[in-house]
Amino acid sequence: MKDISVVLADDHVLMRKGLKKILEMEDDIEVIGEASDGIEAIDIVKDKKPDVLLLDINMPRLNGIEVTSELKKQKQKTKIIILTIYDDREYLLELIKIGVSGYILKDIEPEGLMEAVRSVSRGEVYIQPTLTRALVAEYKRLTKPVVGAKRPITAREKEVMAYIAEGLSNIEISAKLGISEKTVKNHVSSILKKLDLMDRTQIAIFALKNKLV
Repeated sequence: MKDISVVLADDHVLMRKGLKKILEMEDDIEVIGEASDGIEAIDIVKDKKPDVLLLDINMPRLNGIEVTSELKKQKQKTKIIILTIYDDREYLLELIKIGVSGYILKDIEPEGLMEAVRSVSRGEVYIQPTLTRALVAEYKRLTKPVVGAKRPITAREKEVMAYIAEGLSNIEISAKLGISEKTVKNHVSSILKKLDLMDRTQIAIFALKNKLV
């Protein structure tokens, strides 16, 4: 077996085949499995235990965020690189918090792809350089003080507020953030107390007024 084993998870066959062809041109990288949906990706990682999982964020059955959360819960040691067509700041920060090792766009050059795979296999975090500015901007947005709070609102509470404003339930928020429903409820209770609000509707209005979404 080569030095670095990789599993590809993407619902588009042509994308997987293209990635496989590029990766296997390298002497130190071997693709040992492919998955076409999120559940299959989890099963293959559990079975083959690759060094790296290249994971599309938009997958059938379970998306990239859900797959990452599940693999982290199972304490799988495979390093995860998210592959996406979206330059999405919120996804980027959220996935880093969950524990991905890399985040790259599908238009990345082959050399960048190789660098990402090798970097995360060494235990490093690889964020495509073009996404660094987006990451910093999103971090600043989430750490910006919220006017009107009795006590500081945490970054995670701001995330919960934003999802409430988008109409998500506690169960949906827990899936998005990779935390338990009970933890989400605790965050909601804390937000209500800190902002002296009555219900989720008021949280949503507050979030919109303070441009948290």
